[in-house]
Amino acid sequence: MLRDKVILVTGGTGSFGNTFVPMTLAKYNPKKIIIFSRDEMKQWDMAKKFEGDRRVRFFIGDVRDKDRLYRALDGVDYVVHAAATKIVPTAEYNPFECVKTNVDGAINLIDACIDKGIKGVVALSTDKASSPINLYGATKLASDKLFVAGNSYSGEHGTRFSVVRYGNVMGSRGSVIPFFMSIKDKGVLPITDERMTRFMISLEEGVELVWHAFNDMEGGEIYVKKIPSMKVTDLARVVAPEARQEIIGIRPGEKLHEQMISAEDAYYTYEYPEHFKILPSIHSWATCLKRIKAGKKVPEGFVYASNNNSEWMSDRELQAWIEANREKIGNI
Repeated sequence: MLRDKVILVTGGTGSFGNTFVPMTLAKYNPKKIIIFSRDEMKQWDMAKKFEGDRRVRFFIGDVRDKDRLYRALDGVDYVVHAAATKIVPTAEYNPFECVKTNVDGAINLIDACIDKGIKGVVALSTDKASSPINLYGATKLASDKLFVAGNSYSGEHGTRFSVVRYGNVMGSRGSVIPFFMSIKDKGVLPITDERMTRFMISLEEGVELVWHAFNDMEGGEIYVKKIPSMKVTDLARVVAPEARQEIIGIRPGEKLHEQMISAEDAYYTYEYPEHFKILPSIHSWATCLKRIKAGKKVPEGFVYASNNNSEWMSDRELQAWIEANREKIGNI
Protein backbone atom coordinates (compact mmCIF):
# COMPACT_ATOMS: atom_id res chain seq x y z
CA MET A 1 0.00 0.00 0.00
CA LEU A 2 2.78 2.46 0.87
CA ARG A 3 5.12 1.47 -1.94
CA ASP A 4 5.95 4.39 -4.26
CA LYS A 5 3.53 6.63 -2.32
CA VAL A 6 4.00 10.01 -0.65
CA ILE A 7 3.64 9.91 3.15
CA LEU A 8 3.52 12.85 5.56
CA VAL A 9 4.29 12.39 9.27
CA THR A 10 3.15 15.15 11.62
CA GLY A 11 5.42 15.52 14.63
CA GLY A 12 7.86 13.42 12.63
CA THR A 13 11.02 14.43 14.49
CA GLY A 14 9.91 12.59 17.64
CA SER A 15 10.70 9.06 18.77
CA PHE A 16 8.07 7.51 16.51
CA GLY A 17 9.14 9.41 13.39
CA ASN A 18 12.81 8.58 13.90
CA THR A 19 11.87 4.90 13.85
CA PHE A 20 9.05 4.98 11.30
CA VAL A 21 11.10 6.69 8.59
CA PRO A 22 14.04 4.25 8.25
CA MET A 23 11.79 1.21 8.71
CA THR A 24 9.30 2.39 6.09
CA LEU A 25 12.02 3.39 3.63
CA ALA A 26 13.53 -0.08 3.90
CA LYS A 27 10.28 -2.07 3.70
CA TYR A 28 8.12 -0.09 1.25
CA ASN A 29 10.46 2.22 -0.66
CA PRO A 30 7.93 5.08 -0.74
CA LYS A 31 8.31 7.85 -3.27
CA LYS A 32 8.68 10.42 -0.49
CA ILE A 33 8.32 10.80 3.29
CA ILE A 34 7.67 14.35 4.47
CA ILE A 35 8.52 15.26 8.06
CA PHE A 36 6.13 17.97 9.23
CA SER A 37 7.06 19.55 12.57
CA ARG A 38 7.67 22.92 14.22
CA ASP A 39 11.17 22.42 15.70
CA GLU A 40 13.80 23.38 13.12
CA MET A 41 16.71 22.13 15.23
CA LYS A 42 15.20 18.65 15.55
CA GLN A 43 14.64 18.68 11.79
CA TRP A 44 18.25 19.76 11.26
CA ASP A 45 19.53 16.90 13.43
CA MET A 46 17.23 14.35 11.81
CA ALA A 47 18.15 15.49 8.28
CA LYS A 48 21.78 14.52 8.94
CA LYS A 49 20.72 10.88 9.33
CA PHE A 50 19.15 10.85 5.86
CA GLU A 51 21.60 13.10 4.02
CA GLY A 52 21.63 12.21 0.34
CA ASP A 53 18.33 10.31 0.44
CA ARG A 54 15.97 12.39 -1.71
CA ARG A 55 12.99 10.38 -0.50
CA VAL A 56 13.11 12.19 2.86
CA ARG A 57 11.92 15.82 2.93
CA PHE A 58 11.35 18.29 5.74
CA PHE A 59 8.57 20.86 6.14
CA ILE A 60 8.41 23.37 9.02
CA GLY A 61 4.87 23.80 10.28
CA ASP A 62 2.44 23.39 13.16
CA VAL A 63 -0.81 21.40 13.20
CA ARG A 64 -2.40 24.47 14.81
CA ASP A 65 -1.92 26.26 11.46
CA LYS A 66 -4.49 24.91 8.98
CA ASP A 67 -3.19 26.94 6.05
CA ARG A 68 0.29 25.47 6.52
CA LEU A 69 -1.20 21.97 6.61
CA TYR A 70 -2.97 22.57 3.30
CA ARG A 71 0.35 23.54 1.72
CA ALA A 72 2.21 20.56 3.22
CA LEU A 73 -0.41 18.07 2.02
CA ASP A 74 -0.02 18.86 -1.69
CA GLY A 75 0.56 15.56 -3.50
CA VAL A 76 0.43 13.46 -0.31
CA ASP A 77 -1.21 10.00 -0.36
CA TYR A 78 -1.07 8.94 3.32
CA VAL A 79 -0.62 10.69 6.68
CA VAL A 80 0.61 9.48 10.06
CA HIS A 81 -0.43 11.87 12.82
CA ALA A 82 2.15 11.74 15.61
CA ALA A 83 2.16 15.41 16.67
CA ALA A 84 0.98 15.92 20.24
CA THR A 85 1.61 17.65 23.54
CA LYS A 86 2.03 14.50 25.57
CA ILE A 87 3.92 14.97 28.86
CA VAL A 88 1.25 14.52 31.54
CA PRO A 89 2.44 17.12 34.11
CA THR A 90 3.13 19.64 31.31
CA ALA A 91 -0.43 19.24 30.06
CA GLU A 92 -1.84 19.61 33.58
CA TYR A 93 -0.09 22.95 34.08
CA ASN A 94 -0.52 24.20 30.49
CA PRO A 95 -4.01 22.96 29.57
CA PHE A 96 -4.82 25.61 26.93
CA GLU A 97 -1.69 24.73 24.94
CA CYS A 98 -2.42 21.00 25.16
CA VAL A 99 -5.96 21.49 23.82
CA LYS A 100 -4.73 23.70 20.97
CA THR A 101 -2.35 21.02 19.72
CA ASN A 102 -4.17 17.79 20.52
CA VAL A 103 -7.78 18.81 19.78
CA ASP A 104 -7.66 21.88 17.54
CA GLY A 105 -4.71 20.38 15.67
CA ALA A 106 -6.65 17.16 15.06
CA ILE A 107 -9.60 19.13 13.66
CA ASN A 108 -7.29 21.08 11.37
CA LEU A 109 -5.65 17.92 10.07
CA ILE A 110 -8.94 16.09 9.50
CA ASP A 111 -10.42 19.02 7.55
CA ALA A 112 -7.26 19.49 5.49
CA CYS A 113 -6.92 15.78 4.68
CA ILE A 114 -10.54 15.55 3.49
CA ASP A 115 -10.23 18.69 1.38
CA LYS A 116 -6.93 17.56 -0.16
CA GLY A 117 -8.22 14.06 -0.95
CA ILE A 118 -5.71 12.14 1.21
CA LYS A 119 -6.27 8.39 0.85
CA GLY A 120 -5.68 7.32 4.45
CA VAL A 121 -4.73 8.74 7.85
CA VAL A 122 -3.55 6.84 10.94
CA ALA A 123 -3.46 8.83 14.19
CA LEU A 124 -1.34 7.77 17.15
CA SER A 125 -3.21 7.53 20.45
CA THR A 126 -2.28 6.49 23.98
CA ASP A 127 -3.45 4.29 26.82
CA LYS A 128 -4.30 7.51 28.66
CA ALA A 129 -7.22 8.09 26.25
CA SER A 130 -9.01 5.08 27.78
CA SER A 131 -10.99 6.19 30.86
CA PRO A 132 -8.88 9.38 31.09
CA ILE A 133 -8.09 11.01 34.41
CA ASN A 134 -5.66 13.66 33.15
CA LEU A 135 -5.93 16.44 30.59
CA TYR A 136 -3.57 14.78 28.13
CA GLY A 137 -5.73 11.63 28.15
CA ALA A 138 -8.91 13.67 27.80
CA THR A 139 -7.55 15.54 24.78
CA LYS A 140 -6.41 12.30 23.16
CA LEU A 141 -9.83 10.74 23.75
CA ALA A 142 -11.35 13.77 22.04
CA SER A 143 -8.81 13.39 19.24
CA ASP A 144 -9.65 9.69 18.82
CA LYS A 145 -13.35 10.52 18.59
CA LEU A 146 -12.64 13.22 16.02
CA PHE A 147 -10.62 10.90 13.79
CA VAL A 148 -13.28 8.18 14.01
CA ALA A 149 -16.03 10.67 13.13
CA GLY A 150 -13.90 12.07 10.32
CA ASN A 151 -14.98 9.09 8.25
CA SER A 152 -18.55 10.43 8.35
CA TYR A 153 -17.45 13.73 6.87
CA SER A 154 -15.24 12.26 4.17
CA GLY A 155 -17.94 9.95 2.79
CA GLU A 156 -17.79 6.32 1.72
CA HIS A 157 -15.18 6.89 -1.00
CA GLY A 158 -13.22 9.69 0.65
CA THR A 159 -10.37 9.87 3.13
CA ARG A 160 -10.22 7.00 5.62
CA PHE A 161 -9.21 7.68 9.22
CA SER A 162 -8.15 5.17 11.88
CA VAL A 163 -6.29 5.22 15.20
CA VAL A 164 -3.58 3.08 16.82
CA ARG A 165 -3.29 2.97 20.61
CA TYR A 166 -0.40 1.74 22.72
CA GLY A 167 1.21 2.39 26.09
CA ASN A 168 4.70 3.05 27.44
CA VAL A 169 7.21 3.05 24.57
CA MET A 170 10.43 1.43 25.75
CA GLY A 171 13.48 3.65 25.52
CA SER A 172 11.78 6.71 24.01
CA ARG A 173 12.76 10.21 25.13
CA GLY A 174 11.19 11.11 28.46
CA SER A 175 10.16 7.53 29.28
CA VAL A 176 11.02 5.65 32.44
CA ILE A 177 13.89 3.43 31.21
CA PRO A 178 16.22 6.23 30.05
CA PHE A 179 15.24 8.24 33.14
CA PHE A 180 16.23 5.43 35.49
CA MET A 181 19.44 4.80 33.52
CA SER A 182 20.40 8.47 33.76
CA ILE A 183 20.20 8.58 37.57
CA LYS A 184 21.05 5.02 38.59
CA ASP A 185 24.58 6.01 39.71
CA LYS A 186 23.03 8.20 42.41
CA GLY A 187 21.98 5.03 44.20
CA VAL A 188 18.30 5.96 44.60
CA LEU A 189 15.46 5.54 42.10
CA PRO A 190 12.17 7.40 42.73
CA ILE A 191 9.10 5.13 42.47
CA THR A 192 5.69 6.80 42.47
CA ASP A 193 3.88 3.71 43.81
CA GLU A 194 5.15 0.19 44.40
CA ARG A 195 1.96 -1.28 42.87
CA MET A 196 2.36 0.60 39.57
CA THR A 197 2.41 -1.38 36.31
CA ARG A 198 3.05 -0.36 32.72
CA PHE A 199 2.62 -1.87 29.26
CA MET A 200 5.89 -2.41 27.39
CA ILE A 201 6.09 -1.87 23.63
CA SER A 202 9.07 -1.18 21.39
CA LEU A 203 9.05 1.60 18.82
CA GLU A 204 9.44 -1.02 16.11
CA GLU A 205 6.25 -2.73 17.25
CA GLY A 206 4.49 0.65 17.21
CA VAL A 207 5.55 1.20 13.60
CA GLU A 208 4.37 -2.27 12.59
CA LEU A 209 0.96 -1.55 14.13
CA VAL A 210 0.67 1.59 11.99
CA TRP A 211 1.55 -0.44 8.88
CA HIS A 212 -1.11 -2.98 9.81
CA ALA A 213 -3.70 -0.24 10.27
CA PHE A 214 -3.02 1.16 6.80
CA ASN A 215 -3.38 -2.29 5.25
CA ASP A 216 -6.44 -3.38 7.25
CA MET A 217 -8.61 -0.32 7.91
CA GLU A 218 -11.99 0.48 6.44
CA GLY A 219 -12.16 3.64 8.55
CA GLY A 220 -12.93 4.36 12.20
CA GLU A 221 -11.09 1.45 13.84
CA ILE A 222 -8.92 1.85 16.94
CA TYR A 223 -6.13 -0.76 16.88
CA VAL A 224 -4.65 -1.94 20.18
CA LYS A 225 -1.59 -4.19 20.05
CA LYS A 226 -1.22 -7.07 22.51
CA ILE A 227 1.94 -6.33 24.50
CA PRO A 228 3.42 -7.48 27.84
CA SER A 229 3.22 -5.66 31.16
CA MET A 230 5.79 -5.09 33.87
CA LYS A 231 5.78 -3.74 37.42
CA VAL A 232 7.71 -0.49 37.67
CA THR A 233 9.56 -1.80 40.73
CA ASP A 234 10.76 -4.81 38.69
CA LEU A 235 11.78 -2.53 35.84
CA ALA A 236 13.80 -0.39 38.24
CA ARG A 237 15.48 -3.45 39.71
CA VAL A 238 16.60 -4.62 36.26
CA VAL A 239 17.98 -1.19 35.32
CA ALA A 240 19.74 -0.60 38.64
CA PRO A 241 19.87 -3.72 40.84
CA GLU A 242 22.08 -2.00 43.44
CA ALA A 243 19.95 1.14 43.77
CA ARG A 244 17.51 1.76 46.59
CA GLN A 245 13.90 2.42 45.57
CA GLU A 246 12.22 5.41 47.23
CA ILE A 247 8.42 5.77 47.11
CA ILE A 248 7.56 9.39 46.31
CA GLY A 249 3.82 9.26 45.49
CA ILE A 250 1.83 9.57 42.29
CA ARG A 251 2.32 12.79 40.29
CA PRO A 252 -0.57 15.03 39.17
CA GLY A 253 -2.66 13.23 36.54
CA GLU A 254 -0.72 9.97 36.76
CA LYS A 255 -2.47 6.56 36.67
CA LEU A 256 -1.54 3.58 38.81
CA HIS A 257 -2.06 1.21 35.88
CA GLU A 258 -2.28 1.77 32.13
CA GLN A 259 -5.55 0.88 30.39
CA MET A 260 -6.10 0.59 26.66
CA ILE A 261 -9.60 -0.92 26.45
CA SER A 262 -12.32 -0.03 28.94
CA ALA A 263 -15.35 -2.09 29.93
CA GLU A 264 -17.49 0.39 28.01
CA ASP A 265 -15.40 -0.19 24.86
CA ALA A 266 -15.68 -3.97 25.22
CA TYR A 267 -19.12 -4.04 23.59
CA TYR A 268 -17.50 -2.86 20.35
CA THR A 269 -14.15 -4.70 20.64
CA TYR A 270 -12.91 -7.70 18.68
CA GLU A 271 -9.85 -9.85 19.30
CA TYR A 272 -7.26 -11.03 16.77
CA PRO A 273 -4.06 -13.08 17.20
CA GLU A 274 -1.78 -10.08 17.77
CA HIS A 275 -4.11 -7.17 18.50
CA PHE A 276 -7.58 -5.94 19.46
CA LYS A 277 -9.78 -3.66 17.38
CA ILE A 278 -12.29 -1.22 18.88
CA LEU A 279 -14.91 -0.54 16.24
CA PRO A 280 -16.90 2.71 16.05
CA SER A 281 -20.14 2.87 18.02
CA ILE A 282 -21.70 5.21 15.43
CA HIS A 283 -23.51 4.37 12.16
CA SER A 284 -23.70 0.63 13.02
CA TRP A 285 -20.04 0.37 11.99
CA ALA A 286 -19.44 -1.97 14.95
CA THR A 287 -21.44 -4.66 13.14
CA CYS A 288 -19.79 -4.05 9.73
CA LEU A 289 -18.35 -7.36 8.50
CA LYS A 290 -15.70 -5.55 6.44
CA ARG A 291 -14.39 -4.05 9.67
CA ILE A 292 -14.82 -7.17 11.84
CA LYS A 293 -13.20 -9.57 9.33
CA ALA A 294 -12.06 -12.66 11.30
CA GLY A 295 -12.30 -11.02 14.73
CA LYS A 296 -13.81 -12.63 17.81
CA LYS A 297 -15.96 -10.49 20.10
CA VAL A 298 -14.43 -10.01 23.56
CA PRO A 299 -16.53 -10.90 26.63
CA GLU A 300 -18.86 -8.32 28.15
CA GLY A 301 -17.02 -6.25 30.75
CA PHE A 302 -13.59 -7.04 29.26
CA VAL A 303 -10.86 -4.59 30.28
CA TYR A 304 -7.35 -4.56 28.82
CA ALA A 305 -5.10 -3.01 31.44
CA SER A 306 -1.47 -3.40 32.47
CA ASN A 307 -2.36 -4.96 35.81
CA ASN A 308 -4.76 -7.65 34.49
CA ASN A 309 -2.66 -8.58 31.45
CA SER A 310 -2.11 -12.26 30.66
CA GLU A 311 1.38 -11.54 29.29
CA TRP A 312 4.23 -10.23 31.47
CA MET A 313 7.77 -9.26 30.50
CA SER A 314 10.44 -11.11 32.47
CA ASP A 315 13.59 -9.54 33.93
CA ARG A 316 15.66 -11.50 31.43
CA GLU A 317 13.61 -10.25 28.46
CA LEU A 318 13.94 -6.63 29.57
CA GLN A 319 17.67 -6.99 30.18
CA ALA A 320 18.15 -8.50 26.73
CA TRP A 321 16.21 -5.64 25.16
CA ILE A 322 18.30 -3.03 27.02
CA GLU A 323 21.55 -4.66 25.90
CA ALA A 324 20.39 -4.80 22.28
CA ASN A 325 19.19 -1.18 22.25
CA ARG A 326 21.54 0.54 24.69
CA GLU A 327 22.97 3.00 22.17
CA LYS A 328 19.62 4.47 21.15
CA ILE A 329 17.78 4.45 24.50
CA GLY A 330 16.71 8.01 25.27
CA ASN A 331 18.22 9.34 22.03
CA ILE A 332 15.14 8.96 19.83
